[in-house]
This record gives sequence, C-alpha cells and structure tokens, in this order.
Amino acid sequence: MTRSIQRSMCAGMLTLQAVVLFLAGLVMTGVTDLGFAASFGIGLGLAVLCLLAAGMLGRRGGYALGWGVQVVSVALGLVVPMMFFLGAVFGALWAASYFLGARIDREKAERAVLEERYRAEHGDAPEAG
Repeated sequence: MTRSIQRSMCAGMLTLQAVVLFLAGLVMTGVTDLGFAASFGIGLGLAVLCLLAAGMLGRRGGYALGWGVQVVSVALGLVVPMMFFLGAVFGALWAASYFLGARIDREKAERAVLEERYRAEHGDAPEAG
C-alpha cells in the first residue's frame, strides 16, 4: 500500500507549522504581557498539536484536527497580531495540500485503472514517451 500524496503533503505542512508555532511561542515572551511559562507553553503545546495531527492523518479525525490547528493558528493573532498573517498563510498552504493532494491521489488512481485496462487489452506495458 502506498502512502497518499495528500497525507504526505498535509503532514509536511503541519511539521513546518509546528516549528513556526513553537518559535511564535518564544516570540510571545518578548512582545506580550504573558509570562515566559505561558508563552512557552502555548508555543510548545501548539507545536505538539501539529505533530500529533500530522501523525493522525491516516486515522479517523486526523484531518479534522489539522483543520482545527489552522483555526487556532489564526486565532493566535488575538495575542500576537502577526499570527493573523502567518496563520492565514499556513491555512492557505494546508488547504492547498489538502485539496490538491486529494486531486493528485484521485488522478493517480484513475491513471492506474487506465494502465491496467491497457495492459488487459494489449498484453504489455504502455510505452514510455
């Protein structure tokens, strides 16, 4: 069984987002009235949530958790206004990974069916070119 393109793309986005959210937590220490422990905890917690979502993408609720992470990332803009922008960027990247990955997986499956049909009709593999 091959891993889906959608799952790989979404997991990659969540992993990159984990790094950004962790660093955002460190930045919150200096630009908000939150203490170090709260800022660090928020950043670390969100990073762990991203990694948890990335690991759950093959299971029930994994993609829903990924969408939830996107909402929380944008909402973090209420604490650090720059996160409205970064949350929107990662939300767009997540959406692109989700929808384009699904489309690529669907087209790969269609191609596999067509190639199998060709082999059944012609008895050999299609020529490269």
